[in-house]
Amino acid sequence: MVKPQGVWVVAACFNERAVITSFIERVLAVPGVERLVLIDDGSSDDTVSQIRVWQERQVQLASAAPVTLLELTRNFGKEAAMLAGLDHVRGDCAAAVLIDSDLQHPPELIEAMVQKWRDGAEVVTAVRDDSDEESRFKVASAHWFYRVFNKLVDSIQIKEGAGDYRLLDAQALEAVTSLRESSRFSKGLLPWTGYRSVELPYQRVSRSSGQSSWSPFKLVSYAFDGIFSFSVLPLKVWTGLGVLISLLSLVYAFLIALRTVLVGVDVPGYASMMTAVLFLGGIQLIGIGVLGDYIGRIYVEAKGRPHYFIRAIHNS
Repeated sequence: MVKPQGVWVVAACFNERAVITSFIERVLAVPGVERLVLIDDGSSDDTVSQIRVWQERQVQLASAAPVTLLELTRNFGKEAAMLAGLDHVRGDCAAAVLIDSDLQHPPELIEAMVQKWRDGAEVVTAVRDDSDEESRFKVASAHWFYRVFNKLVDSIQIKEGAGDYRLLDAQALEAVTSLRESSRFSKGLLPWTGYRSVELPYQRVSRSSGQSSWSPFKLVSYAFDGIFSFSVLPLKVWTGLGVLISLLSLVYAFLIALRTVLVGVDVPGYASMMTAVLFLGGIQLIGIGVLGDYIGRIYVEAKGRPHYFIRAIHNS
């Protein structure tokens, strides 16, 4: 059996009609790219139509157009879409490049990534530099996320600025696709596999058109997914907090008993009582919420549902 030698590019798409044609042409213009695999994650605009029109135009021109479109049945999320693409290319390429289709990841960097891979790297990670064109709030929040994640998680460390823009060789690709957990956090799963990674700095630009589907709420939720997927420290923190509050309560009870013995019965104030009740009630609810999140993840994993379904595969 002939071993695959080519480099394939995998890109998830969601409502990218304004830039998808430009993205395809820029990726295929990169030397060394053998095929581009696009995964439409249930776009509500005409992203699929734009891709199909481009494919049909290349057929009419009798031009080589190595583009494959995987059309998912609905919006399963970016993580599921990326997994669908990696599943599709596994075994057919020597290396796969994960990239966003909104052109914030410059396709021209792929050539340098491929060179790093040919020099011996098993994984090449594109890392944003500090001068990218994101808002200050987004940059600051991302900075704090990486700091918190690396403090809470002992098994891996994520390089600040590292995202999903990566090249994976065949072995790393096989390893990542073998991890079938439902709550996927690729930024953590890829370094968790342990393959040698080389970093390549780049400057991410603002979107040329359209708008991101990642709202602040989704970003915060994704951050918590990452932390809860790789660490049980939140459970240990609340256990320790519960022990601390219990000890303080015992000390307070002892002081009240001592005061009663020394000066007699004293009627406690309503304000202090309500403050204590509300504080302890809030602590309990937060602890139950943290525990419930982990239990919910167990429930989702136990169902064992597929990550995605593919409606159609379009080749050109």
